[in-house]
Parts: sequence; C-alpha cells; structure tokens
Amino acid sequence: MRKIAVLAVAAVFAFGLVAGLANQAFAKEYKIAYVDLAKVFDEYKKTKDSEKKLEEKGKGKEGERMKMVDELRKLKDEQALLSEKAKAEKQAVIDSKIKALQDFDRVTRDELVKERNDMLGGILKDIEKIVTEYAKANGYDLVLNSRMLLYGGQEFDLTNEVLTRLNK
Repeated sequence: MRKIAVLAVAAVFAFGLVAGLANQAFAKEYKIAYVDLAKVFDEYKKTKDSEKKLEEKGKGKEGERMKMVDELRKLKDEQALLSEKAKAEKQAVIDSKIKALQDFDRVTRDELVKERNDMLGGILKDIEKIVTEYAKANGYDLVLNSRMLLYGGQEFDLTNEVLTRLNK
C-alpha cells in the first residue's frame, strides 16, 4: 500500500512538473510574419535587370542561329542544282552543318539555363539576407513564405518592407 501511495505522489509531482514546464514553453509569445517571395522576386530591380541581360544574350544567340539556318538553306538550294555525285558531297557538308546547328542549340540552351540558375541563386541569397536582417532587427521569431500559409492577416505581411530595402 505504501508503494502505491509513493507512486501516486511521484506521479502527481511529475505531472505538475511537466504541466509547469509546458506552461512556460507556451507562455512565450512569438513574433511571426510572412513575405510573398514571388512578388519580392518579380519586383526586385536586380531580377528585372538580370532577365533583361539574359533576354539580350538570347537574342544575340538567336541571331547567330539564324545565320547558321540561312547557310543551311542556301546549301540545300545549291544541292538541288547539282549532279548526283555532287549532291552526295554537298549532303555531307549539309549533315555536318546540321550537327553543328544542333550542337550550337544544345550548348546555348545549357549556357542560358546555367546563367539563369546562377542569377536566381544570387537573387534568392539577396532576398534571404534582407529578410534575415530585417527579422533580427525587428525581433521576429519566424518569417514564413506566403505560399506556405493558408491565411495570414495583412498586418503580418512584410513584403513591401522587404522590397523597399532590396530596391534601395
């Protein structure tokens, strides 16, 4: 009987201790906010500048590609006027030009994708840095991406503040 009484007292003590710790853990109020990362990304000056540079580079590569395509068309037109033996020789040249065009397309696409990914990585680091600095300076415990929220009141939205700081 004495063991049961000791166990009961120990259980009550343990429950009280756990309940007290739980109250302390839940007693802290957290300062939480969110940022619309897509909006920040789209409206960041560096994003717009980088996209413009990539577009210009893409147009330049498209000009190079069109020269290659025009050369291929010219070779095919010339081929139609040749004898059978000369056509076969011209076809070898055309095939090599087609392969060069395919290689150019692949290399250009890979370069542009890599450059875009590098640009995105740098921009996301900039955004993360500004959000972190702002959160620390203003005592925020959590800053979430708005895409992860089902609902967030407008008073918790830091998007415009982050954009202002980024675009300085």
